[in-house]
Amino acid sequence: MLGAIQARFSSAARRRRGEFLVRTVNLPLNARILDLGGGTGRHIRAILPFHTDITVCDISAEDLKTARERFGFKSVLLQETERLPFDDQAFDFCFCSSVIEHVTGPKQDVVTIASDADFLNVAREHQNRFAGEISRVAKSFYVQTPYRYFPIESHTWLPGVIVLLPRRLQISLIELFNRFWFKRTTPDWHLFDWREMTETFPNAKIYRERYLGMTKSLMAIKA
Repeated sequence: MLGAIQARFSSAARRRRGEFLVRTVNLPLNARILDLGGGTGRHIRAILPFHTDITVCDISAEDLKTARERFGFKSVLLQETERLPFDDQAFDFCFCSSVIEHVTGPKQDVVTIASDADFLNVAREHQNRFAGEISRVAKSFYVQTPYRYFPIESHTWLPGVIVLLPRRLQISLIELFNRFWFKRTTPDWHLFDWREMTETFPNAKIYRERYLGMTKSLMAIKA
């Protein structure tokens, strides 16, 4: 039951954000588009159904196979490296949705960092580099990420207070809830607040996605 509610809630939010993107950014049909971390490409296809020059870049070879076979997209398998495998300004537009909060370093390392300060330093270093790569490879971009202080934390669907707990306790709680809770995750994410988003994307305009009057996610758009 909760899983179905979460899926409908997330789908509706993605649809609203997609409609906002289309209203905000005017992309010609021949635009070269990079869907960074786009998985199967289903999301970008729903938002931009008539664009054809789309390259999906992801760490999942299986998802990329679906993107090629179902939607005819080009695909690039992404490794955990510091640099994206594209030339400068190779794309007219980069779409990156609910990805940057996970770009916190090699997963096998960061999930075991129990120190709040150490995790924050490592995570923000990698996220800033990732943001720089987006600006390097694309002339314009859309980067969306869940807001740090929304009442429901999006990766666990637990009360948002979990983001305020010491990291050591966060890790323990996630491990505990992963045993029986419908929403499972690994503690590799660092959510953005407004200040971090504006500092990470100084050449973009930052928008709030609101739900019931509260900020649900942040969107950095360079048009």
